[in-house]
Amino acid sequence: MKTSKIRELSVEKLNEKLANDRQELFNLRFQHATAQLENTQRIKQVRRDIARTETIKRERVSGGQG
Repeated sequence: MKTSKIRELSVEKLNEKLANDRQELFNLRFQHATAQLENTQRIKQVRRDIARTETIKRERVSGGQG
């Protein structure tokens, strides 16, 4: 998800997105460990989405943008 789209989300939606992304990352790692994952690049994408979301969430808490 693009950063501009993430910035439009409310704090509740950010928390929901983080929970969903973390669950997806867990499932992807599990599939990778059992050799069932076809697209290993998806792990990297989800990790970066989590990092983007955490960064925007921290900006809002510390009084930055948003």
